[in-house]
Amino acid sequence: MAGGSIRHEPRARERAAPARRHGGPGPRRVVVTGLGVCSSVGSGVGKFWDALVSGRSGIGPITLFDAAALRSRIAGEVLDFDPEAKLDSKTIKRSARFTQLALVAAFEALHQAALPSGERENTAVIVGSGIGGFDMLEHEHSEFLERGPGKFAPLTVPMIIPNMAAGMIAIETGCRGANLCISTACAAGAHSIGTAFDLIRTRRADIALAGAAESTISPFAVDGYCQLRALSTRNEEPEKASRPFSADRDGFVIAEGAGLMVLESLAGARARGVQPLAEVAGYGITADGYHQTAPDPRRQGAIRAMRAALEDAGIVPEDVDLINAHGTSTPLNDAAETRSIKDVFGAHAYRIPVQATKSMTGHSLGASAAIEAVASVLAIRDGVIHPTVNLDVPDPECDLDYVSHTARRARVRCVMSNAFGFGGHNGVLIFRALADGKGA
Repeated sequence: MAGGSIRHEPRARERAAPARRHGGPGPRRVVVTGLGVCSSVGSGVGKFWDALVSGRSGIGPITLFDAAALRSRIAGEVLDFDPEAKLDSKTIKRSARFTQLALVAAFEALHQAALPSGERENTAVIVGSGIGGFDMLEHEHSEFLERGPGKFAPLTVPMIIPNMAAGMIAIETGCRGANLCISTACAAGAHSIGTAFDLIRTRRADIALAGAAESTISPFAVDGYCQLRALSTRNEEPEKASRPFSADRDGFVIAEGAGLMVLESLAGARARGVQPLAEVAGYGITADGYHQTAPDPRRQGAIRAMRAALEDAGIVPEDVDLINAHGTSTPLNDAAETRSIKDVFGAHAYRIPVQATKSMTGHSLGASAAIEAVASVLAIRDGVIHPTVNLDVPDPECDLDYVSHTARRARVRCVMSNAFGFGGHNGVLIFRALADGKGA
């Protein structure tokens, strides 16, 4: 692991949280007390983080189906995922793969947060998904076309709908608070965590399981992205195919996975005697209103989302120690995100490390921002910035410090995590260590 340090500007004094408009006590502080993840680089927080810090890619040839006829034949599959080891046979039979991934990640997060079992009347579940059980829909539709009516799985409809991950988590864990699914493409995970953050700080929930899950590695879905010319075709070098910010990037690598976190009020965590991992400090949400798949060349949506998150957190750009980039490895996104960061951070942009988790995990669509939020919290916990791998060819348009190739130890007290989705959906989260030094 390479050494290094982050240059720190003097800390701006944190602004007081705004008072609630409708009277009553002010907003509550919200912290992260549990994490869970299933990803192409490993299932379980320990394996996931060890792989990222070591710079190991989770990209390989597609094994879930025969992809020989497709332009892109690689993906970030969760190869070590064993639902039978974590879920009972009835649950497996009644759930699509994206829901199973979400359930396993949720159980891990709840265990880490040391939440007692039983009904949780004011615990929310906010779990997003960009598409839901698309792989199952494709399979069962083929059964319908080949065998006729009444010959496909009877629970197909409830299993494929995107909200079923949130619904099944509530069923399996006894969470009886708000139960929502946010489906905003690649920003779904950020919007889900941000929504949970809002519910807790406004006292509509005491605790929340928040994140996202996705599993759409199927022939039609992969070919659909091929038709958009969005995917990398570096099929002979799968581990090198996801190349955020490198001049020779040629598209993203589709992946699957789930990222979940337990959020709760700081007062509640302290009352339970649980040590927070980090604080959720700010959330920005905007729309481009420009194009279905391309970022706005003016970058106003991304810029406004980052600035809104900073304002919500009561901090200035110089307070941010690390940016977890959306970093898809597509020509348009990486250049646009780099320019947006420079627009928001000015000269400080060149002093902030920027990491791209997708360089190793691939792009898990709706789950990506949630998985990257987990990585952001772990950077604060351990004081380690994972590398951006495969950044081999400098791009004049992408000229920031992307922590290429090798992880870096650093004092990480505040992380901005970006997410920008098809349709122009933008979500930005800010996590920070607690001011009293705990949660770092």
